[in-house]
Amino acid sequence: MKVLVLNWLDWENPQAGGAEVHLHEIFRRLTARGHSVTLLCSGWPGCAPRVVLDGIDVHRVGSRYTLSLAAPMYYRRRLRTEPFDVVVEDLNKVPFFSPFWGGGAPVALIVHHLFGTTAFREASLPVAVATWLLELPVPLVFRSTPTVAVSESTADDLGHRGIQRSRIEVIPNGVDLDLFTPAGPDQRFVEPTLLYVGRLKRYKRIDLLLRAVASLVRRGTTCRLLVAGRGDDRQRLEALRESLGVADHVDFLGFVTEAEKGQLLRKSWINTVTSVKEGWGIANLEAAACGTPTIASDVPGLRDSVVDGRTGFLVPHGDVEALSRRIEELLGDEDQRARLGTGAREFAEGFTWDASARSMERFLQERVVKGPGPS
Repeated sequence: MKVLVLNWLDWENPQAGGAEVHLHEIFRRLTARGHSVTLLCSGWPGCAPRVVLDGIDVHRVGSRYTLSLAAPMYYRRRLRTEPFDVVVEDLNKVPFFSPFWGGGAPVALIVHHLFGTTAFREASLPVAVATWLLELPVPLVFRSTPTVAVSESTADDLGHRGIQRSRIEVIPNGVDLDLFTPAGPDQRFVEPTLLYVGRLKRYKRIDLLLRAVASLVRRGTTCRLLVAGRGDDRQRLEALRESLGVADHVDFLGFVTEAEKGQLLRKSWINTVTSVKEGWGIANLEAAACGTPTIASDVPGLRDSVVDGRTGFLVPHGDVEALSRRIEELLGDEDQRARLGTGAREFAEGFTWDASARSMERFLQERVVKGPGPS
């Protein structure tokens, strides 16, 4: 197949997150299997306008705020004559509405999650309104488009919005089981350590973790929180750390490499994620592969990647007291952490990027390029 992928960012973009990990891991494997993959995405100051990343031909145009206008113009000028077999719209920000300008090739949709009203917790009011409004026509524009959701939660959300459930196939994220591996109990941090790894964005609600740590410290529980990642919410979070009086218990590590992330996940006692909503939660699966249990908010996406009582625990979103009590319980119970860690690794072993890539290849070939069979 000759595939055109549309996504807001690529793997090398400083703002890249879980959606870009998913895109890169899936489509680099498709190139290795003999398919041709072109990615059209946004650029950033100082980036190369065109680069090949693990076999993916990346075209960078505009910025993350102008790509929706720049992409169709670039396509018409530079890519329209390419004989693409399929256009894959990777929807994790504002939709491109590619059925209107994709050159007649069949379109497939990949959805991580839609923001809905969550946008108002993250962006300025004008941007949030624009995001919310642009999501409204998605069920109409893509009503006949074969769609991949990365979790059952996302598939349910799409179904509730009006996309036929029969058109949606769930292909979950994978995990690198060779990079993310368990460590022995004697290799954990000596001090009880919590970890958050991901982008620092408002909707990730890292502030809940800081407040939970403050509650633990007040009750005399020894712990520290490591926050790994970068994002535009860091300054606000650092100010909150100071106001809560937990500067000695919370460390912001900034950007970490994949190898460093693996080490942090192996050595930490508990992985933590308290987002408002996720498509899946790749970090939870990476933690599970490292044999590290996760405590997460009981919200769409996270309840797909954390099995309550088997790989970690889910807590009511926004309930700082419930969050801190569950952390305190798990920090104080080594046997339970070991049991959950074993269950987490077993769970993670059911997800590989190779399997996800094969499922994506089959989906594109059988449901999109060849088209549906007779009803």
